[in-house]
Amino acid sequence: MSGKEQAESAGADLPCSSLLLDTTAEDHHIARMAAVALGLTILESAIPSPLPGVKPGLANIVTLIVLARYGWRAAAWVSLLRVLAGSLLFGNFLAPGFFLSLSGALCSLVVLGLARHLPVRWFGPVSHSIHAAFAHIAGQMLVVYFWLIPHAGIAYLIPIFAAAALLFGTVNGLIAARFMDSETVAENRKPIRRPQKSYGSPG
Repeated sequence: MSGKEQAESAGADLPCSSLLLDTTAEDHHIARMAAVALGLTILESAIPSPLPGVKPGLANIVTLIVLARYGWRAAAWVSLLRVLAGSLLFGNFLAPGFFLSLSGALCSLVVLGLARHLPVRWFGPVSHSIHAAFAHIAGQMLVVYFWLIPHAGIAYLIPIFAAAALLFGTVNGLIAARFMDSETVAENRKPIRRPQKSYGSPG
């Protein structure tokens, strides 16, 4: 037997090791929604922006839907996975752009976590989206001021960013509310399956 055949036979005798991940249905939901959010981020990158940092924030629509359906923890996973995967995809991981996105996402998640405790009668997806948009801009502005451009002149940009946050936050909130209303109607239209009674013969 040649040396090559001996090596192949020795390799065949070695036990094959495999790594099995114990996933749940929630993990699958989070992965799917994070993929949708990442797709919206890619789509958003193709939209021209009149000013750096002013973006529609389409991925926040997914975060709002996940927040309403699965809770804050799942929304946090979706948002952070979207930021991480997006930075790896665009090649700016650990670059200033990554920390700007991360700071905005973290501030938005904190505000959304607090906004969940507001009265549902007066606050909903639209108000949550506006709060998150303002928090996102505030987090990014803090990073810019304390790290990238420590100059008081950036205060002149606050009205522009605030107007963009109000506009896009309202639009994204309305879209998210529309999706959630459509899902509610679809669930209400599902037929209710009644258990069939079985009649056995008397013994």
